[in-house]
Amino acid sequence: MNINNKIRQQLIFMRRQIILPAVIIMFWSCNAGKDQQPIENAATTATNTVTLTDAQFRQAGIQTGALEQHQIAAVIKLSGSIDVPPQNLASISMPLGGYLKKTILLPGMHINKGDIIAVLEDQQYIQLQQDYLVNNSELEMAAAEYNRQQELNASKAGSDKVLEQAKAQYEAARVKQSALSEKLRLIHINPEKLSYDKISRSVNIYAPFTGFVSRVNVNIGKYVSPSDVLFELVNPDDIHLNLGVFEKDLNFLSEGQEVIAYTNSNPTKKYPCEILLISKLIPDSKTAEVHCHFEQYDKTLIPGMYMNAEVQVKRNNVAALPEQAVVNFGGANYVFALTGKQQYEMLPVSIGETEGGWVAINNSEAFAHKQIVTSGAYTLLMALKNVAEE
Repeated sequence: MNINNKIRQQLIFMRRQIILPAVIIMFWSCNAGKDQQPIENAATTATNTVTLTDAQFRQAGIQTGALEQHQIAAVIKLSGSIDVPPQNLASISMPLGGYLKKTILLPGMHINKGDIIAVLEDQQYIQLQQDYLVNNSELEMAAAEYNRQQELNASKAGSDKVLEQAKAQYEAARVKQSALSEKLRLIHINPEKLSYDKISRSVNIYAPFTGFVSRVNVNIGKYVSPSDVLFELVNPDDIHLNLGVFEKDLNFLSEGQEVIAYTNSNPTKKYPCEILLISKLIPDSKTAEVHCHFEQYDKTLIPGMYMNAEVQVKRNNVAALPEQAVVNFGGANYVFALTGKQQYEMLPVSIGETEGGWVAINNSEAFAHKQIVTSGAYTLLMALKNVAEE
């Protein structure tokens, strides 16, 4: 019997040792939960509704108001590519053709106006120079004969017919000389500096402006015809951004408006632009072309590069609420609407652009004739979701 009594006492003692800490933990947990409530004893339900007592209402500083009409700037997002006007893009060719003897050009290489960008050679260059020099001698002889016949005709020692023939030969030689001179200039040979001991079998091609090489289509030793394009050069002085704008956004844009552009590879680097021209033609794609000029050229911007752009525009009056009326929870935006005496329901809201402390409400029809909490919304959120402000 003594042994059984001892065992019974030990079991009772062990039971007390387990129950007592459990009761303490439960009591501590209940008190801790009460300390976390931002508004004590606020009545909340699972339907996103919270009701405040008079004291809680005064403490929260709740104010309500209806949606108001405000002019809020909107940002139109656009995309396009860098373009060059025709007058700043040069396709280089040789009017008389020839074999490419020398060039050092590579795509992306910078060039200065007047630089020799290629050397071509061909026997027709030699023939053209020969024809010019021979005709030049014949022109001198024709001029001298014409002058002599004029003197003879004036003294009645020569006939009018011979004088007319001499004049015709002289005029023909002048026309031929002028044509040969222009052909020489066409292949960059100055006829005024040409002489019998300066005939060259090669000609130079010079850069027409300062810019960079965008394409090289030839290699050393290749024969190029007059229709072949050897190089394509770009003058970046008037490089611009060509954007596509949807028809619905055209009314918000105007010439002289500021545009901020950026690339996909470096979106943090902004390029200020100005709208120069808005196309009046809307093709089947329903997007019109808008040409923008860069305020400052950057050599990293090359034709064909894809870019994004943003334009800030003023819209007509839109339904808006103060920024503090909108709260964010779980990655979504909400507002609190008055549903009864000091009773508020949390409703999802779709917001637009923000300006001057006001935010545009996209789904404004859902809040027609509703009183929205404009001050103290975050306090209601903490009371409803039992979360503390971080």
